[in-house]
Amino acid sequence: MNPDILTADIASSESLLPWFDELRSFLNEGKFAPWGAVVEQQLQGVLHDNEHGDQRRWLDALYSLPDLEQVNCDLTAHDLALTSTNISNEQQVAVLAAVQGLIPWRKGPFQFFDTHIETEWRSDWKWDRVAPHLSPLHGRVVLDVGCGSGYHMWRMLGDGAARVIGVDPSRLFLMQFQAVKKYAEAALGKLPADLLPLKMEDVPPRLKAFDTVFSMGVLYHRKSPIDHLQELRDTLRPGGELVLETLVIDGPLGEVLMPEDRYAMMRNVWFLPSPETLLLWCRRVGFKNARIVDLNQTSLQEQRSTDWMTFNSLKDFLDPSDINKTAEGYPAPLRAVVIAEA
Repeated sequence: MNPDILTADIASSESLLPWFDELRSFLNEGKFAPWGAVVEQQLQGVLHDNEHGDQRRWLDALYSLPDLEQVNCDLTAHDLALTSTNISNEQQVAVLAAVQGLIPWRKGPFQFFDTHIETEWRSDWKWDRVAPHLSPLHGRVVLDVGCGSGYHMWRMLGDGAARVIGVDPSRLFLMQFQAVKKYAEAALGKLPADLLPLKMEDVPPRLKAFDTVFSMGVLYHRKSPIDHLQELRDTLRPGGELVLETLVIDGPLGEVLMPEDRYAMMRNVWFLPSPETLLLWCRRVGFKNARIVDLNQTSLQEQRSTDWMTFNSLKDFLDPSDINKTAEGYPAPLRAVVIAEA
C-alpha cells in the first residue's frame, strides 16, 4: 500500500475535526459566532463520541483514494467533471474501488476520472429547474439544509457563492462529500464548502446571518412544517432568500394530505399541502413575496435504481398499473419550488 495513503486503522485514532478547521474559524466571527461557540462540541459528539458503526469502513474507502496530479474540475458541469491528464490505470482502479466502498450513492451524478457514478437521483435536473429563479449567488453565504452528499453545494459554489455550508446527519453523505472535495481542491485549491453531519436543530436559533438558505426535500419529513419554515427564516438576514422544494398535492387553499401511514413507501412523510396552502404557510411565518416558480412530477428517469444504488426506488413506490398514484393510492410525487424573502 502507498505509505502516503492513510488507512482507517490509523485514521480511527485521529480526530476528524481538522477537516473543519477553516470553517470553525469562519463561524467564530460576527453573526455566526453562536454557532462557532458550539460547533466543535457538536462535531466531536457526532463523529467520535457516537461514531457510526460503518465509519471506519467508510474512512478506509475514503483514505484509499490516491493522490493525483494535474487534476481538473468544473463546478458548473452536470457531473463536476473530475479529470486528470496524469492518472495511471492502477490509480483508476484504486479510485473505482474507493468510491464503490461508499455505495449507495443517491444524489449526483459525479464523474471521478474514468468512473461515472450514476446516482439514484438526477440531482442536476433539479438544479436546472431551480437555478434560473435564484437571486445571483455571487458573493453570498449559503446554508443548504438536508444537503445529501453535497451535490447542490458544489453547484452553488460553481455559480459564485462565497461560502456554502451544508447540514445533513448522514455520515455516509459526509464521506462522499469529502471524496469529491479531495479532488476538487486538488484542481481548484482550498474551497469554502463544508458539509456538517448535523441536523437542522443543531443550527443555533435566530442566527439571521445567511444570505440564502436552501431546504429541498425536507419539509414533508418534518412533523411540524410550520416550525421548520420558522427555523429557516430565522437563519436568514433581513432580505435573505429562501429556496424551498417540497412535495405538494393538487388542490385549493387549505387542502393538505396527511398519509394514514406510508406515502410512496416512506413512513416519515407527514404533510403534503396544496401549492396555495404552502404559500400561506410561508406568509404566516413572515416570508415576503412567496411564489411558486416550478411544479414537477418526479419521473422514473429522474429517480431510479442504478448500479450505484441497487435498492428499491421510485418505480417500486408507485402503483404498477398507474404511475400517477403511489403504491398506497395517493397522488404520485409532485414537487413545488418556492422562492421567498425574509
